[in-house]
Amino acid sequence: MSTATATPAQQSVPATPAARRPGRLHSLVRSPLALTGLVIAVVLVAVALAAPLITPYDPTLPDFDRVLSPPSLAHWLGTDDLGRDQLARVIYGVRASMQVGLLAVVLAFVAGVPLGLVAGYYGRLADTVVSRLTDTMLAFPFLVLAVGLAAVLGPSLLNATIAIGVAQVPAVVRITRAETLRLRHLDYVAATIANGGGDGTVLFRRILPNAASALIVQATVGIPGAILGEALLSFLGLGVQPPSPSLGVMLSSAQSFIAQAPWMAVFPGLVIVAATLAFNLLGDGLRDVLDPRGGTA
Repeated sequence: MSTATATPAQQSVPATPAARRPGRLHSLVRSPLALTGLVIAVVLVAVALAAPLITPYDPTLPDFDRVLSPPSLAHWLGTDDLGRDQLARVIYGVRASMQVGLLAVVLAFVAGVPLGLVAGYYGRLADTVVSRLTDTMLAFPFLVLAVGLAAVLGPSLLNATIAIGVAQVPAVVRITRAETLRLRHLDYVAATIANGGGDGTVLFRRILPNAASALIVQATVGIPGAILGEALLSFLGLGVQPPSPSLGVMLSSAQSFIAQAPWMAVFPGLVIVAATLAFNLLGDGLRDVLDPRGGTA
């Protein structure tokens, strides 16, 4: 009985790990905690996108006849010290948090992934320079670094996004570098080089796609950190500026009225907790699904 003969290309280039593993994303729904995180995250993103359509009141318009009104049918989450509807302000606060959370992570990945690839693949001087720069930034806690950068750049939502994104770059660089070091010595990378593949082919068609699982998990971990960072910067007056709504601004305004109107602090705080918990649960679920060492090849 004759057998089919593999072509030289088929014989020399082994399948990459990504090609060998079947898709397992469907298993995400089997984890109740991960599924809960996914649902909450999707709801928060939907609320952020639809904020102008679903807000019952103008979040910046004061109503001095309803100052510090408790939750009611007219104002589901009550009003603040200027009579502004808390539900409308929470919705727009979620919008600001999602904007910073997503854009800051994108900024961190745009800057961090190329640096990590270069450091891990080329090594030597490139690795030394990138690693020392990363270690220097990691010497400062994430929130301290973000606060310092925001103070230098000036208070605004855009500057807060940039500060948080830059503060997250070192973590992205370390993850990308570690994955590149792990993957660059595997057989399919060596085969690609032997077949004439250039550095660009190796980095962007072999290493980066197979490092994507770790990077996706890092993104879901970075989003809650960015949400907390935005809330802190706004709380300190370095992020969103009043009267624009932000969860951090709302918590800052609630300090003087915590006994008289606790709903001013409770509802923004609960939303921050729900958002950070949701993305952390989603990240844990994605790690279990996408981790190449978590299942059979």
